[in-house]
Amino acid sequence: MVFYTADGCENSNVANTAPLFENVYRRDSLDFWAQQGLNYEKVRDFVGLDKTDLSRVAHVKKSSVRFDERIPPELKERLEQIANCCLLVADHFNGDVQKTSTWFRAANPMLGNVSPRDMIRYGRFAKLQRFIAEAVRKDAERATATS
Repeated sequence: MVFYTADGCENSNVANTAPLFENVYRRDSLDFWAQQGLNYEKVRDFVGLDKTDLSRVAHVKKSSVRFDERIPPELKERLEQIANCCLLVADHFNGDVQKTSTWFRAANPMLGNVSPRDMIRYGRFAKLQRFIAEAVRKDAERATATS
């Protein structure tokens, strides 16, 4: 397929933009965003993080961990990132909440026999994000190749 820019020039790069958007979930199958924004407690409970874990992953004092309008910006951002990863995995499992939850809690040989939950808890979230993004990319490539 050939695409053209507004001035009529051919642009074959447009067809390759789909991977640009693969790092964001397609649907909120875990109902994290069901209210007027992210339900931070629901993300916390889904992954199984406690106050100590949250202070560690967001680099904030344990005493400042809260979920009201005064939530620390660092915690807010990290929980949004964690929610996105959870939803990307849920997309892979066609929205199956139980399979997604099990994936986050089970030791994974691809992650050195560490669970994704523990990777989050022990400061390896960036590595987990890259792992999930790569898996999503490979899934998309496989889907494209078979269609």
